[in-house]
Amino acid sequence: MTADPVTPRRAGRDVDVHLFLLAGHRPGGTHATALADAHQYGLVAEAAGYAGVWMAEHHFISYGVCPSAITFAAHLLGATRNITVGTAACILSNRHPVAVGEEAVLLDEVSGGRFRLGVGRGGPWTDLEVFGTGLDRFHAGFPDALDVLVRWLSGAATVAGNDRFPFRPVPVVPRPARRIPVWVAATSLATVDLAARHGMPLLLGLHADLAEKARLLDRYAQVAATHGHDGDQVGHASAHLAHLADSDGHAADAVRAGLPALLAGTREYVRIDGAAAKHRDLVGYVERLVDIHPVGSPRRCAARLEQAAALPGVRHLLLMVEGAGGRDTTLDAIHRIAADALGLPARDLPAPARAGRA
Repeated sequence: MTADPVTPRRAGRDVDVHLFLLAGHRPGGTHATALADAHQYGLVAEAAGYAGVWMAEHHFISYGVCPSAITFAAHLLGATRNITVGTAACILSNRHPVAVGEEAVLLDEVSGGRFRLGVGRGGPWTDLEVFGTGLDRFHAGFPDALDVLVRWLSGAATVAGNDRFPFRPVPVVPRPARRIPVWVAATSLATVDLAARHGMPLLLGLHADLAEKARLLDRYAQVAATHGHDGDQVGHASAHLAHLADSDGHAADAVRAGLPALLAGTREYVRIDGAAAKHRDLVGYVERLVDIHPVGSPRRCAARLEQAAALPGVRHLLLMVEGAGGRDTTLDAIHRIAADALGLPARDLPAPARAGRA
């Protein structure tokens, strides 16, 4: 089955389509192979015409073996010349916000403005113990960390700390040439409200269907408006599982066969408080993801992407394409989605990017 490829649009505005990479470890593979494959997917995404690539960050689990999305982004920015590269998301509960801010400004400058910073609160995992930030940073520290980070990226000449991060005013070096946006991974109304108060765009995950995402975005718009921000203009990002095959059934079967082994890595999370981590019914969860996301024939994928692009304020669709299998399957999916569902023009890339802002 074929369909006329459609570039997602909403209200006359183009909606960019990116890849969302996990660098997931599969049985029989190695961590090094997972990282090398993810890097290759990023290079292929640029050649296939995608707008960018966003990298996930995880610690101590095989679901994703990239422990620093910022470091991976730096490597991929140096190997590409056109696409944006973002973090989805850098776990702010594990790091000092000034360190994250300094690295974000650095990458934004040397890449010519191609870096995108997404941050998240993370979970109550052993990461907090290993990095010494503690459970309180997870429960109560995210707003304070975000406050420091946003001020660091605002273009201000100096920034001082707050009650949780007390430090005297220091010069921002390197100082950003512009206000650098921050996307906030949000699954709860409290996080939506926090981002809306700052006017920062949301980064919406795979687990939610379009109706759930629309409710979060509506809440964002209401809160943002009370703080003087236009919620429809900030440019939210929405992540979606994507796989394309000749028929809906073939695509669904491929995801059913390949995704559970990847998702099994989420069962390796260990809570810092000693409580048992909750485990999803993987088979049921995969069925839900197949049902709500662009998994299917070119026609179904294009239609689902159009629906996702219609979410209020969304300007970036992030496609997780590693769900159906290993390297060859994923590379095929990247190309087929670009050509058959999106109609993206391939790029001619004769030379690597040069550092520095144009």
